Amino acid sequence: MSDTKLWYDKGADGWKQGLPLGNGQMGAVIYGDAAREVWSLTEVTYWSGKAEETPFAPRDKADLEQLKSHFWNGDYAAGEERAAALLQSEKGNFGTNMPMCDLILTFTDAIGGGVTRELDLENALYGFKCEDRTGIRREALASHADGVIAGSLASSRSGGVSFTLALEGRTERFTSTADPESGVLSFAGKATETMHSDGQCGVRAEGRVRVVARGGRLTARGGRLVVEGADEAWIYVAASTDYDREGEAWRTECATAVERAAAKGYAKIREDHIADYRGLFGRVDASLGNSSESGVLPTDERMSRLREGADDPGLFALFFQYGRYLTIAGSRADSALPLHLQGIWNDGEANRMAWSCDYHLDINTEMNYFPTEAANLADCHLPLLRYVERLAEAGRRTARDFYGAPGWVAHVFSNAWGFTAPGWHYSWGLNVTGGLWLAEQLRVHYEYGLDDDFLRRSAYPVLKEAALFYLDYMSVHPEKGWLVTGPSNSPENSFYAGAGRERSYALSMGATLDQVLVRDLFAFCLASAERLGIDEDFQVRLRKAVSLLPPLQIGAGGQLQEWLEDYGEAQPDHRHVSHLHALFPGAQVTPRDTPELAEAAKRTLANRMDAAELEDVEFTLALFAGGFARLGDGELALRQLSYLVGRLCFDNLLTYSKAGIAGAESNIFVADGNFGGTAAFAEMLMQSHGGVIHLLPALPASWHTGSIRGLRARGNAEVDLVWSDGALTSATIRAGSDLQAVLRYRDRETGFTLRAGEAIVVDAELRA
Repeated sequence: MSDTKLWYDKGADGWKQGLPLGNGQMGAVIYGDAAREVWSLTEVTYWSGKAEETPFAPRDKADLEQLKSHFWNGDYAAGEERAAALLQSEKGNFGTNMPMCDLILTFTDAIGGGVTRELDLENALYGFKCEDRTGIRREALASHADGVIAGSLASSRSGGVSFTLALEGRTERFTSTADPESGVLSFAGKATETMHSDGQCGVRAEGRVRVVARGGRLTARGGRLVVEGADEAWIYVAASTDYDREGEAWRTECATAVERAAAKGYAKIREDHIADYRGLFGRVDASLGNSSESGVLPTDERMSRLREGADDPGLFALFFQYGRYLTIAGSRADSALPLHLQGIWNDGEANRMAWSCDYHLDINTEMNYFPTEAANLADCHLPLLRYVERLAEAGRRTARDFYGAPGWVAHVFSNAWGFTAPGWHYSWGLNVTGGLWLAEQLRVHYEYGLDDDFLRRSAYPVLKEAALFYLDYMSVHPEKGWLVTGPSNSPENSFYAGAGRERSYALSMGATLDQVLVRDLFAFCLASAERLGIDEDFQVRLRKAVSLLPPLQIGAGGQLQEWLEDYGEAQPDHRHVSHLHALFPGAQVTPRDTPELAEAAKRTLANRMDAAELEDVEFTLALFAGGFARLGDGELALRQLSYLVGRLCFDNLLTYSKAGIAGAESNIFVADGNFGGTAAFAEMLMQSHGGVIHLLPALPASWHTGSIRGLRARGNAEVDLVWSDGALTSATIRAGSDLQAVLRYRDRETGFTLRAGEAIVVDAELRA
């Protein structure tokens, strides 16, 4: 076993031990044992709810100015009361992504014993072996090339494959029928529920399951397919929905896909799947040296030993590559929607609570895409970038109706149809930079790829419209003359104003996160307009606005302030640390350029970590790890990653949010921890911002020997690193575009220039 395999020596009791597959549209989490196997099937567009306009009476500038005056005067109670009247929306049919159905395989003659389950990340294959008398071998894959989820079942003895295949719907409106002559199970469903919509509206789905057997007999009984005495059998599954579709042509797409797959055959599907997948996954190799546990112990035992303090560098390399695998499985260039709260998978837990399996815009959806560019998976970024463009279109009405402003705005969360209004309570729903936070991914994608056509066609127009909104919406501080946002949240936190502790408040003027995001927005729009040679009047407005933005501030306790004022923290153990966006993944705070602010950010991290009741959820630990990586502290970054991997992952290495936090009724899988942890791993080995490529900036002692090939740096470059005994051996930088940058390792720096297609190899002294 290598550090690109998850493997286990026992069956999986349920979803939280299952192993995920995905082709960017459909997902499956596979769990079970020798006698029973379940494929929990999902589809990224299978949403309850519908597209609808938020009912709202448009406000004028006088309403907003009167609202802001309460906050300028320090009357937060009156301000929040007025905000509740002016700026809260109705929930309506917001909806949620829904699980589709379970495909259940029952093996009547299985005994069990000698079970091995694995997920091969190099080839995106699920495998199951059983050393009982049937010698059953099961394999499954999710093919992007052929648009199906496919499985193979074989036995070590002739006629040893016998099973029953059934479907169970995960939504109330679900039917299935079996055709014994064709070996096909057909199903139809509608994604309805009553927690997040009216129980009537939702996306419709059609699906097909085709079974092909060699030898034996295939029949249908009681709505199930039954295979008896076959030498081998193959399963092909496809589903299609009417999401964003007109007419009825979508209904036949799944049937066409499974028929083509059956005609093509599993062996060729497998071959094409691996070639397609490895074209992405194979861009990066990572090794942290030999781990004694990696070839001997199952993944869950390695995690258990990590919790007990074992040294297992290879487990972190596995976690990193798992994050890349999940990105490819969940978000392909042609995916209809980006990764939601659970990627493209869905265990049904968030749907039945007030959470919703949706697009949270105050860290979760952003973090899903934190590693995409550095991990050399820019193609997988595209579904999110298209979604942002759609969000901008919907957000124009919200900007006009709620704020009387031009441009576009979105708030704390969104859905499959681009919901952009504030949430239905001001305490968390008035995150006025949620859409901007997500739209930053356009800037990030451009910084890595330097595609001027993308800049001209997409990034600049969308971000210019965002800038137009904030230029209109922001206000001048009556005492300090700063240009600030507000009223808005620092997600989803609260504070005490003054000496009193009777009541905490959520809304204020100029929350730090807002100011960090707006500064980056204005700077990017200004640089882009200059590069494109357009919008001179707009450039003048931006330069003036940038000169009026408030600075980042250090509070009396030495911490980086979360708000414009040095308020008391009502919940110092809060899970959100969004004001540290300036440190990670942003770069307005760095140890080299802003040492005092970097120390304040470090104090903020320490304060959160030391809090007795820290809300230690998956995204928080990923942010801690990324923050310490930016501060150059590899040991503290590793400590956070160790906690994330060892204590906030299910046995299948999927990260979770703990029960009791933010209303969670159980430990719930949330994908952002996997992606945030993957990004933090990359940051520990290489960072690129401000025109500098920083090599091994936060290498912990236990990762003393290793290599990584194919990390991507801003400026359209790829970086390979080799190190031994804690020191760099060699670094290779390959330029995809003309590149002029600074190379940094420890206390050494050197400038270099490469033409597109050229490469440079340096040693620890940065000598070529």
